[in-house]
Amino acid sequence: MLEKMGLPANLFWGYVGLTLFMVGDGVEQAWISLYLVSKGMSVSGASFLLTFYGITVTLAAWFSGVLVQTMGPRKVMLWGLATFFIGSIGFIGYGLPQMNMAVMLPFYAIRGIGYPLFAYSFLVWINYSSPLEKRATAVGWFWFTFSLGLSVIGPWFSSVALPVMGEMKVLWAGVIFVVVGAFLAVVVNRDKVPPDEIHPFNLQELMTGITILQRPRIAIGLVVKSINGIAQYGLAVFLPLYLMDFGYSKTEWLHMWSAVFIVAIFANLFFGFFGDKFGWRNTIMWVGGVCYALVLMLVWLVPQMAGHNFWLMTFVLCLCGITMAGYVPLSALFPLLAPDNKGAAMSVLNLGAGLGAFLAPAIAGAFYGSWGAGGVLSIYAGLYILSAVLTPFLKTPEELKGEMVLKDRII
Repeated sequence: MLEKMGLPANLFWGYVGLTLFMVGDGVEQAWISLYLVSKGMSVSGASFLLTFYGITVTLAAWFSGVLVQTMGPRKVMLWGLATFFIGSIGFIGYGLPQMNMAVMLPFYAIRGIGYPLFAYSFLVWINYSSPLEKRATAVGWFWFTFSLGLSVIGPWFSSVALPVMGEMKVLWAGVIFVVVGAFLAVVVNRDKVPPDEIHPFNLQELMTGITILQRPRIAIGLVVKSINGIAQYGLAVFLPLYLMDFGYSKTEWLHMWSAVFIVAIFANLFFGFFGDKFGWRNTIMWVGGVCYALVLMLVWLVPQMAGHNFWLMTFVLCLCGITMAGYVPLSALFPLLAPDNKGAAMSVLNLGAGLGAFLAPAIAGAFYGSWGAGGVLSIYAGLYILSAVLTPFLKTPEELKGEMVLKDRII
């Protein structure tokens, strides 16, 4: 039954473990900036902390694919667990109670290494162990479980647990989710990566995560993937503050944000299947690029025109969840851009995901104070249009070879 649904049965416990891991990582996603500001930190200070966190996410994401290619996914995922655990002890146990930025900054950064090493290593694992004809669907299941944990169950758990447990205990509960999820994904999951996909560990192999950027299609793909996550990470930084000006409460925001990703997880599955049937690039370009840009402008306009209208705003934000899923086929397309070095290609894909987490709060921190929410959302929308323009250039070597043969025949 799992195979009929497009979910690789051999990786089932990996998907379950990923969900729980991302629940633990996502418990604070929707409220941490509000909490920091309520404790006396400035909006720019909170943005700086999240931006620095994004830097380590970016670096860890960048090398995750190459590390998997040289060490295997299990070892890299265990390193992700270890860094998340160490970072959590310092951030939650020592830095946050005293609001000590000198402690919070490095330990939150170490904590940030954890989820990209864990999650994106599993994404590489999926690309190694799932059939090509169903790969976008298998990747859709990855983003389904990833978002289910990070952006649905995590915020929902917070909305229920915060009034009862308080912020600090909720963060510690997240660590428990992470440990259980890692056990299921690494120990209970018994799938083995094909041996020919693992290369000997050496400096040259690690450097391919950098040198592969010399290939134009990989560099263009990096830009597209970086844009992919900008709205997801950026809206959580400033949108609750913007909506509070129109009378929205923190609880309403948490419920709306959870609704976005409830819709998104099913959209991930749909557009994985849709991309397999109707074209990966078409789905990325029109749904992920053009439609997402239009929806982001609605996010700004609706409160301006309708004021406090919970259901209308929830509907508009859910459109964000639908359109962001248009990028799902990119995770299946990317390794085919460099079939001779899929691990390095996936490292660049993961680098793009990390850059999105870094750029989103950086843009918000730089422009929200002077340009407001409308200015930041306009920048985001323009970037999504740029990704739509670039997507047609993401062609595989086989496609380019076929075009050259056709051109020679015409000549």
